Amino acid sequence: MSKRVLLILSFVAVVAVLVPYSCIKDKGLIDYSATGYPQDVARIMVRKCATSGCHDEVSKDAAAGLSLVSWDKLFEGSRAGSVVIPYRPDFSTLIFYTNSYNEFGTIQLSPKMPVGNVPLTYDEVKTLYDWIKSGAPNADGQIKFSDSQKKFYVSNQGCDEVTVFDAQTMLAMRMQSVGKITSYVEAPHFIKISPDNQFWYVSFLGAGVFQKYRVSDNAFMGEANIGLGSWNTFALSSDGKYAYLVDWSSNGKVKQVKTDSMLIKNTIGALQWPHGSVLNVTNDTLYVTSQFGNYLFKMPTDFSNVYEVVLDGTTIPNNTSSLDPHEIFMNPELPVYYVTCQKSNEIKVVNKITSQVTATIPVGDYPQEMAISTSKKYLFVSCMEDVTTFGASKRGSIYVINYLTNSVVAKVYTGHQPHGIMVDETNGRVYVTNRNVISGGPAPHHAASCNGRNGYVTAIDLNTLELVSGFKAEVSVDPYGYSITN
Repeated sequence: MSKRVLLILSFVAVVAVLVPYSCIKDKGLIDYSATGYPQDVARIMVRKCATSGCHDEVSKDAAAGLSLVSWDKLFEGSRAGSVVIPYRPDFSTLIFYTNSYNEFGTIQLSPKMPVGNVPLTYDEVKTLYDWIKSGAPNADGQIKFSDSQKKFYVSNQGCDEVTVFDAQTMLAMRMQSVGKITSYVEAPHFIKISPDNQFWYVSFLGAGVFQKYRVSDNAFMGEANIGLGSWNTFALSSDGKYAYLVDWSSNGKVKQVKTDSMLIKNTIGALQWPHGSVLNVTNDTLYVTSQFGNYLFKMPTDFSNVYEVVLDGTTIPNNTSSLDPHEIFMNPELPVYYVTCQKSNEIKVVNKITSQVTATIPVGDYPQEMAISTSKKYLFVSCMEDVTTFGASKRGSIYVINYLTNSVVAKVYTGHQPHGIMVDETNGRVYVTNRNVISGGPAPHHAASCNGRNGYVTAIDLNTLELVSGFKAEVSVDPYGYSITN
């Protein structure tokens, strides 16, 4: 054999050894920068998730509409809403479907992803879990929704969690734990955003505190120790300086809290079953419904006196009437205010000056909450236990009332036991929280992290008064309280 032939064979042998080694090495060093994911996360997403027949752009319609080809696509969500909630792997379905290890949560859904392939390893699940816990940043460290301009909030009173939505995309963007004690559920019942959009506040059925959080980042800002009570609702003054908290009990009370110091300034008691609350435009008069009765309380905000406004055409207040006023709604542009009467299934329209009922509007069974669209001249009313309008198989309805004529213009089924209503004039939608706490409603997408069944949020198109197609965002247990930024 000639030296030339030997030299060629030696070269071929070297190449045969180096090429496989080079391919293996390059495979680990693939440039994933175009995906926007951090490298270690991209390695999992690209190789095992965003594959042909699964969560890529071509196949996503058969995979819940979810594309994982990039960080931006991940945060477009799926047909079921958000799959990753920054900082909260315990509420991110990406973990639920990929996790096989109890260390990272006991909610482990099927089919296990990647479908038909070997499940993710412990290290891979840990990588995803730790990444989401750190905010699920992109390769440049950006956290999604940090610049969200309009948000709406849903308090899940069965789980001591508040779900924060980005109103533009309608995706759940954050989950914030609330309350003081972790050994039992304190039931965050009512939530409200300050008029300047700087803070949000929450009251509890089972906690003696009233808490304050910052809108920009949900940071805890303080709490008022208000004592034990069933703190159902509260009203905020138009300058945001005072909150008036209502204790729903047979010997109920109202506490005035200064929101800068979170200290109690004043208290009034001996109110029978006070519930819904609202302040007038000048912030000098507080209105509170007496839920088991035919009247509401009207009092100056210095609590120097209490008056009773009777709503049933009689002159005598009583606590065994056919009305049972639940909530009260007042808009500064209108000469009247509105009261939902959950026993008589109607809305009472009351003149602000004379305190006389000027109209009675029949609605569905068990009316609860109200919201208004000034652009469309609509008053929206949630009728939580309505089995009359759409039949027993569809419990609940939203009644839409033209408040200029006091006439019902539409009835919408939004989900099982609708309660909270938020009007979003900017995006032309009305968001509805559906409690889904009793049998007959749809089975939740997955098990809850707390005892009970997850509820969900749906939306009505403000222009067509029809449900927004494809939007049904599951939240946690018993979504009750609600609020939206101004």
